[in-house]
Amino acid sequence: MAAVLERSFIEICGFERETLHRFREITVNLGLNALSGGFKFPDSAGGFHYQESGKLLSITSNRFIHWSTSGDTVQLVEQSLDTNLLNNAVKIKFTHCTLLPGGVTIHETMNNVVVLIVTNQSVHRLVLPHPTHMYRSELVTELQMQSIFTDIGKLSLQDPAHSAIIPTVAGQTGGPSTSTAWLSHQGESHYAVASPAGGILVITLPPHDTQGTVSVVEFKRSTVMQKLAGWMPTAIRGEQSSGDLALSLAVKELEEDSFIFALCQDHKLRMWSFRDQACLMEADMLEYMPACKGVKRMAGQAHRLRLAFSSTTGLCLAVYLAVPQRGQFTVLQLVATDNNRYSLDHISSLFSTQESLVDFVLTSTDIWGLWVDDSNTTVVKYINFEHNTAGQWNQVFVQPPPEEEIHIGVDQDPRETYLEVLFSPLRFTAFAIVKALQIYRRGTEKVVDLPWETLKKEVTLAVENELQSSVTEFEFSQEEYRQLQVEFWSKFYACCLQYQEALAMPLGLTVNPHTTMVCLLKKGFVSYLLPCFAVDHLYLSYDDYLFSEDETPIAEDPEVGRDILQLVQCLRLVSDAVSGDMAYEMEKALEHLQSPERAAELVLENMLANDTDNVIEDIQNKLQDIRNPTAAMIVLLREMDLETDSETGGEVLLTPGQSLNVRINLSQLYSSSAAVMVVCQAVCQVAMTRALFCRDLLILQKLYLRLGDNVFLGGGAQLLQLQQDLIPRSSHLLSSYHLLKHISQSLASSIPMDTIDANLQHLSVLELNDSPALATNRSVLSPQTVVELFYQTVARKAIISQIYNQQQSPSPGSAVPHWPQMVSSVVNLLAQFLWPNNPGFQFPECLMANCQYTQLQEYVRLIGPWCQVNVGSCCFMLGQCYLANGEGQKALQSFQEAATEVEKEEFLMRLTSTEEEEAAAIPRLQYYHKVLRLLEDVELPELVIQLATLAITEAVSDVRSQAALWTRIFKHHLELGHNSQAYEALTQNPDSSRQLDCLRQLVVVLCERSQLQDLVQFSYVNLHDEVVSIIESRARAVDLLSHNYYELLYAFHINRHNYRKAGTVMFEFGMRLGREVRTQRGLQKQVNCYLAALSCLRLIRPEYAWIVQPTSGAVYERPGTSPKRNYDGEVTLDPVKRQVDILELKDLEKEYILARSRLTLAQHHPPSAAIAGSASAVEMVSLLVQTGLFDCALSLCQTFKLPFTPVFEGLAFKCIKLQYGGEECQNEAWNWLAANQLSTVITTKESSATDEAWRLLASYLESHASPSAQYHRCVINKLLSHGVPLPDWLINAYKGVDAAALLRLYLNYDLLDAAAELVLEYVDALLGKGHQYFGIEMPLSATAPLVWLPYTAIDQLLQSLNETQTNASVLNKLRDKLDDYHKLVAQTTRRRVLAQ
Repeated sequence: MAAVLERSFIEICGFERETLHRFREITVNLGLNALSGGFKFPDSAGGFHYQESGKLLSITSNRFIHWSTSGDTVQLVEQSLDTNLLNNAVKIKFTHCTLLPGGVTIHETMNNVVVLIVTNQSVHRLVLPHPTHMYRSELVTELQMQSIFTDIGKLSLQDPAHSAIIPTVAGQTGGPSTSTAWLSHQGESHYAVASPAGGILVITLPPHDTQGTVSVVEFKRSTVMQKLAGWMPTAIRGEQSSGDLALSLAVKELEEDSFIFALCQDHKLRMWSFRDQACLMEADMLEYMPACKGVKRMAGQAHRLRLAFSSTTGLCLAVYLAVPQRGQFTVLQLVATDNNRYSLDHISSLFSTQESLVDFVLTSTDIWGLWVDDSNTTVVKYINFEHNTAGQWNQVFVQPPPEEEIHIGVDQDPRETYLEVLFSPLRFTAFAIVKALQIYRRGTEKVVDLPWETLKKEVTLAVENELQSSVTEFEFSQEEYRQLQVEFWSKFYACCLQYQEALAMPLGLTVNPHTTMVCLLKKGFVSYLLPCFAVDHLYLSYDDYLFSEDETPIAEDPEVGRDILQLVQCLRLVSDAVSGDMAYEMEKALEHLQSPERAAELVLENMLANDTDNVIEDIQNKLQDIRNPTAAMIVLLREMDLETDSETGGEVLLTPGQSLNVRINLSQLYSSSAAVMVVCQAVCQVAMTRALFCRDLLILQKLYLRLGDNVFLGGGAQLLQLQQDLIPRSSHLLSSYHLLKHISQSLASSIPMDTIDANLQHLSVLELNDSPALATNRSVLSPQTVVELFYQTVARKAIISQIYNQQQSPSPGSAVPHWPQMVSSVVNLLAQFLWPNNPGFQFPECLMANCQYTQLQEYVRLIGPWCQVNVGSCCFMLGQCYLANGEGQKALQSFQEAATEVEKEEFLMRLTSTEEEEAAAIPRLQYYHKVLRLLEDVELPELVIQLATLAITEAVSDVRSQAALWTRIFKHHLELGHNSQAYEALTQNPDSSRQLDCLRQLVVVLCERSQLQDLVQFSYVNLHDEVVSIIESRARAVDLLSHNYYELLYAFHINRHNYRKAGTVMFEFGMRLGREVRTQRGLQKQVNCYLAALSCLRLIRPEYAWIVQPTSGAVYERPGTSPKRNYDGEVTLDPVKRQVDILELKDLEKEYILARSRLTLAQHHPPSAAIAGSASAVEMVSLLVQTGLFDCALSLCQTFKLPFTPVFEGLAFKCIKLQYGGEECQNEAWNWLAANQLSTVITTKESSATDEAWRLLASYLESHASPSAQYHRCVINKLLSHGVPLPDWLINAYKGVDAAALLRLYLNYDLLDAAAELVLEYVDALLGKGHQYFGIEMPLSATAPLVWLPYTAIDQLLQSLNETQTNASVLNKLRDKLDDYHKLVAQTTRRRVLAQ
């Protein structure tokens, strides 16, 4: 519903809340001295609006410059409502000069903005770039832009081309009193100043881009003109009088001529032609003033002149004649006649009772006036000078100064109350607080630029320090301390009031002729005048206006309109009767969520009890004049109710047919910090006004109920309607506007980056991170209210789009944004966005997106008891706040309460919407799913379990959702270490695949935590094979030493008395350890594994003591691995192995011994561990022999039935090395000798490592003797092959077993002497001499068993000896011995034959 506007306006202050000093200061010094006897001019201000400031597609849209002068200083500020301008403020000081009234004018050309400045001694020109030439593109999308003042520091302001000194006449005292300036079409700068002796002096500077000289022309009252060249004029002659002294000057260029209008001290208006240098017209203004007899004799002092030109009315002049008690505005129209003559047509005369006119502005239709009354209060009014009712001015409701006294309730802390008022966004500028702080500290230190919160702390510290320093007593009561607090805080507050009053001093008005925007220029800030809504107008109107009105645009029916006016008059009486204490009690009741109706009754009872002025009687008398009070109330309530039928906050897109330029410029419209502040403060102002309106209306309605039929003409029916309908509606509106007032004044908190990142993560989880509330174009306001934050990030674009989409104009880009209508629509729509009873939920969503949790909690608290819209969404937001504050249980409770509204509210429906094809059929389950994800994201597993358990009851018919919820419960129980609950959740899961996944996770996690007792003892009903499969697959997939899955599986089987399975597991573990972990630790574990496997099989009956051998080198299937494929991409299947190897107990024992030998080897020679792990028994024998572990090698050979030959050969070789090695070999030998057990221990000192080695060899030959003495033979062969003499014990041992073999060995290695010696001894033994040494039981005889000689070997020996000349004696000796033997053999043979 479009709000009804009145003709009145309301002031909205636009002061900054930053302490930053933003003015750049520049000093201009032309070497002048101060004038003696010069005037001191009051401070003044003015504004300039760009020609295209009313065009949407222009770079200068809604852009203007305002200035203020004070003594020798001018401040220039460029402002935009659409974008923030950087470097936009400059302060220029002119040394020893004073700015003249009208001394600043700004002009616009195609390429430049030219500022013309006039002081009492000089004129200056600033040539700045035009905004259209400062940017590369017309499409400006940045939130900030450079101002035209950015490079002003590069200008040479003292350059003679841009400044000149006003010439003076010798003997003349004082300086010019007023001035004006203009820019000609040729680019020349003209400055008109009022000469102190009368007349006008015009100084002309050549165009800034051409060379030229300064010219000076003086206009005198006589028709004779004198043209002056150069800097100094000639002596001025002619008749001059004080009446010629111009009080106000104005210039207008018409038809290639410049007309200078001068309103002089003699009350006459003169018009000069600059081209013709002649006075074209002179008119006495007193002719338009009735009863002016006494005025003629008085010299004018404060007359003002303004011009306005329009294509329809031509040039109009407004003359203000400052006459005591009856100031008058006279509006005249300039009319041209023949022969270059001009006259004035009188249009209107308007009167004002105000005396102190500060400034006024003439537009093509209106006069805007600014006064200050006797009490120093600002008064602004305007009037249409052609169409008005009996000369009545329209009201402008200016912002009152902050209240002089702060009401502090008995339950309020004085410090908190004063701080709340001081740092409210609406009352004090930061500059006023900073100045007051400096004075309060007595100037001990300068207050630097401080952030808003830091300034707040500094103020608190300063006042508290002052209080502490003044206290002389150590103890006083709480009430005394409270009084001290009030005293010192009120003192500081008074300082702030003084500075705020100084900053709020009005200096001027400026009206944008293109958008009709009116600004009130003050000493310290700029205020904007916004149209007043009709209902606010009624409540704010001054008494004399209110009582003179007889109609209101709110009501179409005149009768209802008159009733409304009468009702509002009663409301004004009620408002005056409400005391400060009662107003505070009412406010407190709303704040504490108490019943507004009950609070209104208490206020009414207080009014009745303290009615000393008979106010109630006056109200009762007026109530009797109202014919139909219920109809009037209904109209008022309907006008104040901002509830809309449709969703105001819906995302409104710009019409696709609009051009990109239009869309981009609309996206920037009213986006600057100034516009944001004005719009949001306007909403706050409306809320405050209407909250008071509703409060007084509710009190009045309660009074109606009390008076009953005395004032109701309609009787009981109207009373019933009042009680059942109107009072609840008024109460509801009061609560709503109190809420708007609260949020409009609530400052947004600054948020740390880590909180912002965490919030973005939460929004991403909720899939709300594409929300418009997350727009990045944050305002530069610091600090900003939450409403400003909302307007900047969300509401503004939607509001502007909605306004322009409703317009019927085919080309909105060319339309001029009319400020009164436009800003009123924006304010009204923003209030509708914020209205709690509208279905839109963008404001709370914006607070959540921007981490304003405290403000959001307060918002939800305030609307809780009475707002029935978006209840569930508010509960959800409250849960978000609790989560952010670490209050998990409260958050869970809020989330559960919100679940009931999931299918009813737009925000929750959007929250539960999903793009997945197989989305949950039940929205509430989808809601639970989102909340569960959020709780998981903030790591609150206990709450996830609680909510998921609740959600399962909702998912009775949805197996898929049940499975997902049970999986969640399992996961978080497991994370918390609730192993039994996790197992219980696993068994409840209806989805077998999810159940298997959970089981796998349970196994892995409990293994990693080493909580194997729990894992083994779970019953695993119907899941036994799956558990075994999972553990086996994990065991085969992970590193053997980092995880103990095999041991877990072993324990699992042992716990269930499945010993064969346990043995199989440990045997497989041992096999893999030998293959994959080739370290000493791995070998040790392998030995233990084989021992465990042996123990398991020994616990089984012998017929079942066997296992199936795991496949050697098998690649076990791992979960998640892709299948192997051939070149054609087809899956290749491993060939099926039908043969199964069975391992019995003896086979395991062999493997154990082999593993133990590997470990022994690794312990004595660690480098060997890398190759020992997969070595076979034969290879291990070699490795053990190399290392010197002969006992172990022999044991291994015995186990695997391997020949001992490699052992003896190895030991023999080590003996050889020791025999011929050095000291180092001797030392090393003790290490491996110690690893072998000797049968006897020799403790004599003479024993060496070599001796011990030979002894070891001898002991082995003795203990492992064989009938064929093969090991003796291999040892002797090894020794002889290395040319080592045979030890006697070895020869003796071997010849007693196989002398013939020894002989053959001698012959093989050409040991002929030894062979001959052996043969001789052997023959002697046969003959009976030493036969026992050769193992011969009985020597040769007829009765003894047969004996023999190795004749083949002996023949070879004889042949060799025969061929060797050096062994002749040995050969002969051998032959003789053989001959003796043969004789004995023959003799013995004969005897044996005879004996037979």
